[in-house]
Amino acid sequence: MSVRGGVRRAHVVADAVVCGAGIAGVAVAQALAVQHGVRRVVLVDDRAPLTLTSDKSTEAYRNWWPGPDDAMVRLMNRSIDLLEQWAEASDNRFLLNRRGYLYATTRPERAAQFEAEAALASSQGAGPVRGYRSVAEASAYRPSAHTGYRAHPAGADLFLDGDAIRAHFPWLSPDLCAVLHARRCGWFSGQQLGMLLLEQAKAAGAALVAGRVVGVHTEGGCVSGVQVAGADGRDVHIATPVFVNAAGPYAKAVGQLVGADLPLFSEAHYKIGLDDTLGAIHRDTGLVILDDVQALAWSDEERADLAADDATRWLTEPLPAGIHLRPEGYGSATTVLMLWDYHSAHRFDTPAFPLPADPFYPEVVLRGMTRLAPGLAAYLERLPHAYVDGGYYTKTIENRPLMGPSGADGAYVCAAMSGFGLMAAPAAAELVAAQITGAVRPPYEAAFLPSRYDDAAYLARLADWGSTGQL
Repeated sequence: MSVRGGVRRAHVVADAVVCGAGIAGVAVAQALAVQHGVRRVVLVDDRAPLTLTSDKSTEAYRNWWPGPDDAMVRLMNRSIDLLEQWAEASDNRFLLNRRGYLYATTRPERAAQFEAEAALASSQGAGPVRGYRSVAEASAYRPSAHTGYRAHPAGADLFLDGDAIRAHFPWLSPDLCAVLHARRCGWFSGQQLGMLLLEQAKAAGAALVAGRVVGVHTEGGCVSGVQVAGADGRDVHIATPVFVNAAGPYAKAVGQLVGADLPLFSEAHYKIGLDDTLGAIHRDTGLVILDDVQALAWSDEERADLAADDATRWLTEPLPAGIHLRPEGYGSATTVLMLWDYHSAHRFDTPAFPLPADPFYPEVVLRGMTRLAPGLAAYLERLPHAYVDGGYYTKTIENRPLMGPSGADGAYVCAAMSGFGLMAAPAAAELVAAQITGAVRPPYEAAFLPSRYDDAAYLARLADWGSTGQL
């Protein structure tokens, strides 16, 4: 350590520096240190690990990504392979389950789209589709187990008969005309997974430095060092040839330190948790999504009052599809997590913490959720206490990650994992670590490289995807 002008400076040598100790950064550190034997990995963050957005997740995962190509299915299948390997090796320390995702609709035209999307997802590697058009056919359906992930069906079960839906999912809206149960999906404890990976990385020689990356030095266009403002007041200079930007919502700003203009924006996303003491939600269900646009139900007087005020008129207008819920906890737990991303039109170049407040969110979500699970309407007369938290989805325009070389030679990015960071991090980190070490990379790599935006053919594909509504 040296002292200049009263400022303490520490000098460290590392083989790689990873900026950001969310799930992406922790997974990269683990992949480098454990899978590739890179011993001097330094992970830098001015917060405790997994406390910015990773711990705000619903912690779900899925391999169900119907198009426009197979890259996301392949990436997620690899991530799930790794999750299952780690679950086996740790006696399922992070409580991986395979409850599935249930996509539901009341609209016949959306049901037809479910069929087409299921066929596409299946052709891209998501597994077989089992269709049920009657109660008799649906007798072959196997519900998911409450816990665990072994010996569960793959692919998806598609219900296209109202009576069969009501027989197997009696707590859901009786108006549903289609339910698609994607099976290689579920959730896990993101915090426990992150701690497992961090422990493994540290045991293999990685170190965690509390501080903020304030500069990246280059020599001859190559990364040569990283400057850190330490949480203890020390400036830390880390000599290194490799810098990984895994800064989540701050990835765009961190990218500028290595000369990379990353095409990123962020959206604020919230969730609520409440105790379902009345048992309106089946505790064995998977994550359930209502894939319908809907308008909230109000009395005539309420609707008139809301519509008369510019600040509340939006509450009387159609809100986007995608409201979803899942049970949280096991045994005697009664908590249900609920989300509705109706803020997604609000984009931020520079995310602010804490998130902007939305005093309407708990009631809006609960009201909207009654369209999916009518039993929740019993809570509307006296709203139960709900806790609200959330984080940012940091995205690219086509909502695919950035994973690969970015900016100066020796600089990489592992970011833009939107609302799927926990589920994508295992395979994303494996890919970036392979790029750094020169190991063999999977064929899907090209779909996630930052350089894809330099390809005129790819930009044309983006325009085509957007025109067909696939983005």
